[in-house]
Amino acid sequence: MRPNSNLMKATLTGALGGLLFGFDTAVISGAIDALARLYNLSPQDKGWTVAIALIGTVIGALGAGVVGQKLGSRETLRITAVLYLTSALGCALAWNWPSLMVFRLLGGLGIGASSVLGPVYIAELAPAKWRGRLVGAFQFNVVFGILLAYASNYLVRQAHLGAAEWRWQLGVAAVPAAGFLVLLFAIPRSPRWSASRNRIGDALAVLKQMGEADPQAELADIRAALAQEHATAHKPVFRWKYRYPLFLAISIGAFNQLAGINAILYYLNDIFAAAGFSQVSGDQQAIAIAFTNLIFTMVGMAVIDKIGRKTLLLIGAAGTATCLIGVSWLFATNSHPGALVWLLVTYIAFFALSQGAVIWVYIGEVFPNSVRSKGQGVGNASHWIMNTAIALEFPVLATRMGRGAPFAFFAFMTAVQFLVVLFVYPETKGQTLEELQRRLIPVE
Repeated sequence: MRPNSNLMKATLTGALGGLLFGFDTAVISGAIDALARLYNLSPQDKGWTVAIALIGTVIGALGAGVVGQKLGSRETLRITAVLYLTSALGCALAWNWPSLMVFRLLGGLGIGASSVLGPVYIAELAPAKWRGRLVGAFQFNVVFGILLAYASNYLVRQAHLGAAEWRWQLGVAAVPAAGFLVLLFAIPRSPRWSASRNRIGDALAVLKQMGEADPQAELADIRAALAQEHATAHKPVFRWKYRYPLFLAISIGAFNQLAGINAILYYLNDIFAAAGFSQVSGDQQAIAIAFTNLIFTMVGMAVIDKIGRKTLLLIGAAGTATCLIGVSWLFATNSHPGALVWLLVTYIAFFALSQGAVIWVYIGEVFPNSVRSKGQGVGNASHWIMNTAIALEFPVLATRMGRGAPFAFFAFMTAVQFLVVLFVYPETKGQTLEELQRRLIPVE
């Protein structure tokens, strides 16, 4: 039995925030050099231009859980769509560097909030046997957005728009943002949110609509889990009883960025330029890398509920560490520049298959219903705080210590990740959210 059309429609709409997330992540790589020339930016200023959006994501991720718990994921996602749309149009029309930074900050708020609430919304709709693959649709849209951003950068550059080129590169995101906003008015609320507000009829109707095999039994399980958490429903997620899921969410969020993925995506054109590639050639190589990211994310999504989250993370950590060592050696020795593309393509394949496919699924699974949005916010904030620090300092460290040094650091941290996952992380495949709650949260 496959997911029905109602479930697929809600899943794909919830996951559209991921497309905008991915697009915004990658599109700056094509515009950053033009911005640096226009506004005479230093390496540190370039870092801030990238990182200001990430500061917004940290704020958005931390605040989304509280707002999402109160208003519901669907309603809060509508707010993120408005932020995306405002940011895209504002960046396209920015009149100076400070105004550009303000609009990038607004976009970051939308990214951070949607990275929390998109996966939460899908996880709370999806039956257990489909949850990994359906929540993985969010990550699929992230990497599809990255591919669209690199392809868009290339096509805009081919249009020879001169001084307005970067404005078109950043502003084109307004089109999918408007579509996202419209579609969010055609999907239902989460049944778990409705049950938490004692709207039992609404919750049952949505469970039936989503094709739940036994909606009455699932509703009873949801209500039992909510009753267990009722006394603590309005208390913070930072509590001793949540120590294990908090560690899992914070560590997987940090390790995701300590593997170097977004530093590579943000500065991909600079990395290729340092290896001797031209701007247009660098755009073409970026498209190849983004396409690999898309393909192997699809592979990861196809096997995540069969192989399991933990096994994929171990495979990916081993492969990405090996590739990062190779990239570091290439820059340290200034040799074999042609191998850079193949090392980065292989790195992206391992990352997409593992961390890329797993992170949002895993964070959304390990917290109980009453604090899931808040817990997802904590994990995502860990991801974005680490992302901000790395994006801010990567151009500075690469300039001062050589291009190979950051990649050596990423390789070491990915090896650490392998050991932590091997000895500490539990497997979560094939279990309902309520079963995981009973397994991971001690009863008080």
